[in-house]
Parts: sequence; C-alpha cells; structure tokens
Amino acid sequence: MVKKRFGWALSVLFAAGTLLSACGGQGGDNAGGKKEDTFSVAMVTDVGGVDDRSFNQSAWEGLQKFGKDNGLEKGRGGYDYLQSTSDADYPTNLNKLVRNDFDLIYGIGYLMGDAMKEVAEQNPKKHFAIVDTVVDAPNVASITFKEHEGSFLVGVVAGLMTKTNKVGFVGGMEIPLIEKFESGFRAGVKAVNPKATVEVQYAGAFDQADKGKAIASSMYASGIDIIYHAAGGTGNGVFSEAKDLKKKDPNREIWVIGVDKDQAPEGEVKIGDKTYNVTLTSMVKRVDVAVYDVAKRAQAGDFPGGQAIEYGLPENGVGIAPTQDNIPDDVLKAVDEWKEKIANGEVKVPTNRKEYEQFAATLK
Repeated sequence: MVKKRFGWALSVLFAAGTLLSACGGQGGDNAGGKKEDTFSVAMVTDVGGVDDRSFNQSAWEGLQKFGKDNGLEKGRGGYDYLQSTSDADYPTNLNKLVRNDFDLIYGIGYLMGDAMKEVAEQNPKKHFAIVDTVVDAPNVASITFKEHEGSFLVGVVAGLMTKTNKVGFVGGMEIPLIEKFESGFRAGVKAVNPKATVEVQYAGAFDQADKGKAIASSMYASGIDIIYHAAGGTGNGVFSEAKDLKKKDPNREIWVIGVDKDQAPEGEVKIGDKTYNVTLTSMVKRVDVAVYDVAKRAQAGDFPGGQAIEYGLPENGVGIAPTQDNIPDDVLKAVDEWKEKIANGEVKVPTNRKEYEQFAATLK
C-alpha cells in the first residue's frame, strides 16, 4: 500500500514538472535569462564611449532602434552594449557578451580588429560583426564605408565657403581609415578651389577633447576659418574652441564640419538672447543604418559571415547631414553635381595621400 501511494506521488510530480517545462519553453526565461524565441544583439564600443556624440553613439542608436522595432528590452537576452575605456577592454568585453549568449555581437571601431579576430576564432559558432575594418573569419561580417566620398562632398562645401582660403583637418589617430577622410576632404576642397590650402593635424587619440581644442585654437589663430574633424570625442574640443571664439566675437565667421552623424546640436552657442551655430555641416556616416541592416539579416537567418559589406553614396551610407541651414543654395547645387559625378564613376575620389597627389595633378 505504501509503495502504491509513493508511486502515485512520483507520477504526479513528474507530470507537474513536465507541464512546467512546457510552459517555460513558450516565452519564459531560461537559465541564462534569455527568451528562447527572441534574437539578441549587443555591441562593444571603442574608447570614445557610447555618448561620444559621433561614431559610437550612431552605432548605439541603430542598435536601440532594432531592439525597439523588435520588442526587445535593454539587457541580457535583448539588446545592450559594453563600454571600453582602453584597448585592453576589447577582448574582455567581447568575451563577456559571448558568455551572456548574445546571438550577434558587434565590435565598433577599427582598433578592435585584432581582438575581434581572436575572440571569433575561439568561438566559431558565434556570430560577430565589426565596423570600419575587415576581419577575415567565416563567422564575422565586416562593415565598411566609403568615407572618402562623403568627405569629398563636405570638402566641396569648405572649398566654396572659405573666406580666407585656409581650411583645416583634425584627425584622431593617424591610421589608414582616417587617411580616407583626410584625402577625400582635401580632394573636394582642391576640386572647387585650387587656391585653398588644407592644414592637417592629428591628435593621436579619439577621446581627448582637450587636444582637439588646442589644435583648433592654433588653426583658427592662423587664419583658418573652417575645420573638418574626423576625431570622435576629440572633435568635441574643436566645437568647444569654435564656440568660445564665437562668444568673443559673434560677427566672426568660424565653422566646424562634424563627422559620422549630424552634429548641428554640438555647434549651438547662445550669446545674449540670440542663438548661433558654428556647425557648417557634417559628413554623415550611417553606422546606425549599417548596424540595423546586418542585425536584421542575421535575425532572418541571412547572416553575412565572411563578407565585407561596403556602404557608399548609392547605399546612402555616407553623405551630407540633413541640417543645411548655413549652406547657400548654390553650394548645395554644386554638392549635388559632384555627388552625381562620383556616383556615375566620372570622378574617382582618393582614399590615401598617394592617390590624392595623383588626383591633384589632374586638376592642374
């Protein structure tokens, strides 16, 4: 009798356990805190931080949009980010996201290439994506942009609008990626204004606004009236210096060309009861669009592992920011004309200094 009752009790417990397991498989959290039927995605920032108001922020905005469009929550099992404060954080942060079982993991930035390759090789069943460089691995999608083409267009703006024929370029680190920005910009200036000169300086970092401010101070003091920066958080210092000078002399025409996203908000400066803006325009690099696109493909089972995907003018991957209040109509018309020449192959924009010298020689 005791044995029969014991056996009946076990059967009831087994049935209950089976029912609970079935319920848990339909949208409940598993042991890792991740819903079985959702797609999760996360990113690791470079040293500029997620709120750099430029490159990393654009990537995070794309990831946030993907998460919200798909009903995901921020955090494990949804969408999230980890912030890096030094190069040493890259492999640590990537591995942490692997352990948290995200379905797609982004590395945001050229400098993360080596860490991404190492972690991807150690986790061949995981899907990764990297922005701004190419990692040769079957489980890594590489996202790059034709920054030189967008930079050429803002170079056209600078070349046509400079009053002093002195223009500046401030780069973050002197690496091939930023050389694309520099070379395209210089070519755009030269194409429309052969008399203009472009002074180039590098800060050696993407996260040091004080260096950006010091370089800008020297450039503006030398008579340069427009500076294009491709320096991430360091570029915030360029804006700071331009706004300080504008406060001292509201009538002075002094400009900054932003990068990666529309940086018009960074250029606002209030003097008395009047608001000015020192942002002439920005070279928009749609990192947000690329991050969203690749996540959508991965979610649909079409992860482009082992592929290099390049976004240029035809893909709306680069271009001039929609805020164009400070640019005259005739200059915008010239921009459109050069954009068409680039798109149809009539003009090949240089990607490095050697190609720039060849391009400049054809204009003589």
